Amino acid sequence: MTLALTEEQELLRSTAADFVDSEVVPNRARWDRDELVDREIVGRLGELGFLGLTLPEELGGTPVDSRSYCLLMEELGRGDSAIRGIVSVSLGLVGKSIAAYGTEDQKKEWLPGIASGETLACFGLTEPGTGSDAGNLTARATRDGDDWLITGEKVFITNGTWAQVALVFARTGGPGPRGVTAFLVPTGATGFEAREIKGKLGLRGQATASLHLDEVRVPDANRLGDEGKGFRVAMSALDKGRMSIAAGCVGIARGCLEAATRYATERVQFGKPIAGHQLVQELLADTAVDVDAARMLTWMAADLLDRGEPMSLAASKAKLFASEAAVRAANNCLQVFGGYGYIDEYPVGKYLRDARVMTLYEGTSQVQKLIIGRALTGISAF
Repeated sequence: MTLALTEEQELLRSTAADFVDSEVVPNRARWDRDELVDREIVGRLGELGFLGLTLPEELGGTPVDSRSYCLLMEELGRGDSAIRGIVSVSLGLVGKSIAAYGTEDQKKEWLPGIASGETLACFGLTEPGTGSDAGNLTARATRDGDDWLITGEKVFITNGTWAQVALVFARTGGPGPRGVTAFLVPTGATGFEAREIKGKLGLRGQATASLHLDEVRVPDANRLGDEGKGFRVAMSALDKGRMSIAAGCVGIARGCLEAATRYATERVQFGKPIAGHQLVQELLADTAVDVDAARMLTWMAADLLDRGEPMSLAASKAKLFASEAAVRAANNCLQVFGGYGYIDEYPVGKYLRDARVMTLYEGTSQVQKLIIGRALTGISAF
């Protein structure tokens, strides 16, 4: 069930679905076991225009509405959240930030490559000691003539070992959010090192890294936005990123529901398909409601974004509900599969492992509740 789509939206959705079914689903179990997605998939994402959605056409992008972007994220989430994350970070967190805050030179330098897939980007905000408390990050950028010298560490960085450019947030002033500035840092710069993180519970095929910067020199021309306004850049990116994650979580939940419904009509116990047992139908029905509710919350955030209205609160609601719904869906549908859900011949175990991190990154469920609570009461509990 979904609201009516335009012809353009339906074409995008079907193109994404075909790509997922032909090029992602057949490979996702192998990528998961190998802890590595095929690098060539980035080029395919670029060829299909997925890495340039919402970016200006003159810079290689495809200027579509935010619901269209969410449709893509849903289909990629249904296929493999490791692939969804590549697009969400390179395009969603970094590409869109450059489009919103970058100079004309910065847009011309980076956006065509991001849109084509020739350039992959990563988002360097989280640090070993500052996750939810990102405003107190410790990476520092020190002015040196017309350049900046950046030193610090970042962790859990999606695309970290694959990226050609990192959007790095570093302290240029005093304590707190107002002392943070954003920089576009080429990953080939002297003093920049990315170290791969292995052994993750989920998103195993995704290139996740810790970043180490030792007096990395970047020109002031690489500063994204005004000095001391980097935290604003980060929060704006995360608002859109939470919408993106929510859409991907709809895809996870939908993928679980489709797999479990199909299995329930085929698996026979007590002389009939298990779909004929009331408690199995309850698991499926609860998941179906979660899928539709999560999608509507996500599309509400997308609608606000396209109308130029504040969407931070809506994005938090969508991210909170959809991420928790994805975990519920994976749990429920694994229960439908019984013991078979516990082996990787079927996709629900991977869905569960991938869904679990959605409640953590780009703002934990608890942080989303504090944002919603602050909006309701006018009192900050941070």
